[in-house]
Parts: sequence; C-alpha cells; structure tokens
Amino acid sequence: MRVERFENRVAIVTGAAQGIGRAVALQMAVEKASLLLVDRSEIVKEVAEEALAAGAASVKICVVDLERYADACKAVNLAVSQFGRIDILVNNVGGTIWVQPYEVYEEEQIEAEIRRSLFPTLWCSHSVLSQMQKQQSGVIVNVSSLATRGSNRVPYAAAKGGVNALTVCMALENAKYGIRVNAVAPGGTDVGQRRIPRNSKAMSQLEKGWYQAIVDEAIEMSFMKRYSSPEEQANAILFLASDEASYITGTVLPVGGGYQG
Repeated sequence: MRVERFENRVAIVTGAAQGIGRAVALQMAVEKASLLLVDRSEIVKEVAEEALAAGAASVKICVVDLERYADACKAVNLAVSQFGRIDILVNNVGGTIWVQPYEVYEEEQIEAEIRRSLFPTLWCSHSVLSQMQKQQSGVIVNVSSLATRGSNRVPYAAAKGGVNALTVCMALENAKYGIRVNAVAPGGTDVGQRRIPRNSKAMSQLEKGWYQAIVDEAIEMSFMKRYSSPEEQANAILFLASDEASYITGTVLPVGGGYQG
C-alpha cells in the first residue's frame, strides 16, 4: 500500500492532460494531494475528474498556454488564491515536435521546439519562486530527457539541456530558502496514442524512418531493452517531490532503464 506522502500538500502539475503529466496527477491524487492541473487542452478537465475519483483532497484546473509568461503567472496566482500556498511544482510541459536531422530543421521549427520544451519550465519556475521563498519551503521537479544525448532531435535536446542547467542553478540559488530543485530525465516512454498530437501532419516515409531510428535508439540504449510506462516515470517524479528526497537537490535523475545519458 502506498503511503499518503502528499496529504496537506499543494501541487501544480503542468502538461497534465495526458502522458507523464496525467500519470503524475493521478498518482499524487491517490496520495491525497491538493492539485492544480494545468494544460492548454480542455482534456485536462477529464483528468481532474479522474483525480478526484482517485482520492485527491481537492482539484482545480487552469487551461492556459505555458509558452507565455503571463499564462504561467496566471496558473501560479490561481494556485495561491485557491490553496494559499504551493508546495510542489512539476514542470512537465514539453516534447519534440519534429524528428529529423538538424540540417533539415527550418528556422521557425527550431524556435518552436525551444518555446515548447524550455520556456514553460523557465516561466513556471520564475513565477513560483517568490511564493516558495516567502514560505521558506517548496519543491520543483522538472521533466528533462535523455534525448540530450540522442539523434534527430537537436533543438529539443538543446531545450532539455537548458532544463538540466536551470535545475542545478536554481537549486544552488534557492537552497537557502528551503527549496529543493531536481529533474528526472526520462528515456523512451510509451504513452500510447496521444489524444493531442504534437504534430498533426502525416509523416512521409522518410520521416517515419527518422522516427523509427529514435525508437530503436532508445530501446537499444536501455539495459532493459524496452520503453518505460508513464507510471514508471511518475514514480521517480513523486519520489523527488516527496520528503523521502529531503536531502536531494540539484540532481538530474536518469530514468532510462539503466541508460545514464
């Protein structure tokens, strides 16, 4: 039986509508957290209902686009107004939009990848820090990626490399306030059929080959020779978010079936 590690804790989970974010939300719900679930898709309302059914103390939603700083501030302000404090922030928004060799990327695609996979973490962390500093406590868990040492996703890898760097720097700056900052770096994760595709354009045969190459690469690099489940990634995130990790900060934890990146 799982201990209720998040009873009387308030957590913001971003990118909560599907995949790893949904798994984090539902597992925190089982452990009695009060949740603000943030996503730019209305599907997050369904996850909120699931979270309440799973045992969450309270669930609020915020439908915003976290690629915009003002929207990140809106989410943080909503959490404070509804719950009075923020104990945990899970920065989960991101994901590669295109899979292709770097020389094939267009200027607009490169900028879009950075906006998608770096700026939501920058914006949400910046928005939440003053509240956590005021409290003299808090935990931020960023979702990075082992793709920082992978092929066919250079802009995405650069964005997640930025997530790794800001994780360590924020941890160093904020330890004096009782704030811990860590990250998980997932390997290949099987999230099933996405209800909200990152790229709705049908892939050409060449693009399918590039995509299959990253799948094969992730499986080959894993000692276990398989993808993880979202729940396996969520378990690592919840550990870092809990008091069980009270002396861990500034760490990027690889969750890649043995592959360290």
